[in-house]
Amino acid sequence: MENLSNSDIITREYFNSLLLETRYIDSSIPSTKMELFGKTFYTPIMTAALSHLGNTAENGMIVYAQAAKLSNAVHWVGMGEDRELEEIIATGAATIKIIKPHQDNKEVFRKIEHAVKAGCFAVGMDVDHSFNGQGGYDNVLGLPMKAKTTEELKSFVQAAGIPFIVKGVQSVQDAQKCAEAGCAGIVISHHHNMMPFSVPPLFILPDILKAVGDKMEIFVDCCIESGMDTYKALALGAKAVSVGRHLMPILKNGPQAVSDRINQMNGELASIMARTGVTSLDKMDKTVIHKKDF
Repeated sequence: MENLSNSDIITREYFNSLLLETRYIDSSIPSTKMELFGKTFYTPIMTAALSHLGNTAENGMIVYAQAAKLSNAVHWVGMGEDRELEEIIATGAATIKIIKPHQDNKEVFRKIEHAVKAGCFAVGMDVDHSFNGQGGYDNVLGLPMKAKTTEELKSFVQAAGIPFIVKGVQSVQDAQKCAEAGCAGIVISHHHNMMPFSVPPLFILPDILKAVGDKMEIFVDCCIESGMDTYKALALGAKAVSVGRHLMPILKNGPQAVSDRINQMNGELASIMARTGVTSLDKMDKTVIHKKDF
């Protein structure tokens, strides 16, 4: 029996409830090219900020980065040692480093400084790792975490000197605080059912877009499995999407296999863009989307 409180299941159901109309007349072959923070990418389908992929595939973190490089896609990376990040950057993948909300801000600042020196083109923090499931602060692999204030976020933004992104935003309130802190972007994500009954990212996306969409880039994470899922997120206003767990089983087959799936999803996206009259990512139109009510 399905766990009806599982946020992944709720998110999948919401994706499946969104239907599209077609617009063939005057349409043409579309471009999926994306500009982000001064860089150009072939696709708005990005990797997700995963960590510790050694149990999934040999050199899994490196394979993951190599796949992003092959697809000319944005690569995100989560927890890991400094040396690992340097090896990831050495693949040539354009990388965004996401840092945990360590209780000791000295460690946060140290990791920001290292990410910048290593060559990341953006850096950020997954704030949803602040608390555990028992009402206390989180502890990740023996490392104590703590919730951050808006003022602390401001200090991280200033220290970075490159775009700073907050991952784990699921409310207008948090989005507005990120904008106040000067963040360059946010990732709407419930972090694979971090909290049961979380709102689906696409459900809250329009409200967040209305509140802060002119102030920062908005990305979507969680349960992205196809070009169709990607299209729905982009049509509702996301800049780009991250794909993680969907790609993990393919890692054992090497970077080309992972890249092939990213490219296949991008082809699916292009096909739907063509069939709905969208010629480029900046021409996405939310009126194509209809919510199933029958």
